Amino acid sequence: MQPLADFFANITPRQTPALVIRRAVLTANLAAMQGACDAAGVRLRAHGKMHKCSALGRLQVADGAVGLCCQTVGEAEAYAAAGIADLLVTAPVPPWGWARLAALPGRIAAVVDSPDQVARAGESGLTLFVDIDLGQHRAGVAPAAALELAQVIAATPGVAFGGIQAYCGHLQHVADRNARRTAHAAATARLAAVVADFVAAGLAPPQVTGGGTGTYALDLAAGVFTEIQAGSYALMDVDYTLAGAPEGEWAFAPALFVAATVVSAQHVALVTCDAGLKALYTDGPAPRVVAGAAPGSRWRSMGDEHGAIVHPDFIERLRSETIDAIDASATMPLDAPAEGALVWLQPGHVDPTVALHDAFFVADEDGRLERWPIDARRRS
Repeated sequence: MQPLADFFANITPRQTPALVIRRAVLTANLAAMQGACDAAGVRLRAHGKMHKCSALGRLQVADGAVGLCCQTVGEAEAYAAAGIADLLVTAPVPPWGWARLAALPGRIAAVVDSPDQVARAGESGLTLFVDIDLGQHRAGVAPAAALELAQVIAATPGVAFGGIQAYCGHLQHVADRNARRTAHAAATARLAAVVADFVAAGLAPPQVTGGGTGTYALDLAAGVFTEIQAGSYALMDVDYTLAGAPEGEWAFAPALFVAATVVSAQHVALVTCDAGLKALYTDGPAPRVVAGAAPGSRWRSMGDEHGAIVHPDFIERLRSETIDAIDASATMPLDAPAEGALVWLQPGHVDPTVALHDAFFVADEDGRLERWPIDARRRS
């Protein structure tokens, strides 16, 4: 595989900002996660909420994933329409969603965390999982209440008991690896105790599903999960780069980038590109400048449609000086991007950044681009 700078030199999007996937890296990331799951004897149910793209989802299934996770009813409808037959909705389903899920072809499952949700799903033919809260406090029953809810599912006509979901989203980005490992061990011990209670009650869970990219190695080694729901491993982002792998080094490399065009170069300290808040989501770390500008350059928001690419010589000066003062006292760096140049950024947080775009442009090493619609985006 050629160096990253050489790869970017071959890519010319028709317009920007554009989401570009490096196909060779994506392929390697998919193979690495599938291989790790296969070696551990654990199923991979890749999370489709990250990419929202049926073309990428079909590729994951073709590589060995049993199916996809979805976060919304609309995502499930998009993936089912694309022929992906095994889907699990991993977040609570609103009352209006049950009939729509029941109408989908294939093996459709959903999580529940209340008897009312089970009643709404009754006679739907769906498979239901008990969602357990192991500390994220977003959804899910307390571990002590899980068996009672599973018994409600088992006693309800027209639905099937599929098992347990336990997703520790609050652990995925813990930067202290020892703290992540310790918290994960405590959470999975609680989960193992719940599974033991189910078995003792004669209701062994067919599947125990959960986990994610930030804990995948710990999930596979825990001996509790029968399938994991990793998503970001396919494309990666700055947030996971900063957090680091749960064990050792990441087996996955950055595969997703945003191409932006410099649209104004009227200042010494920075140039302005066409990737702002409507192209890059910023709830976590800032996007990282990876090519097209001086090493060490930084992106910062300049509003909805624009971002600044700040030259490294002026990052500290801008903390105390104005642009006007710098323009009057300094000269333009020779390695500053010119108007019309492409600058390449790695998203800080992949999932919500993807949701801002209509399509991926999947790039081969020779520069050829293939357009993949983000067809599950904002489906409702």
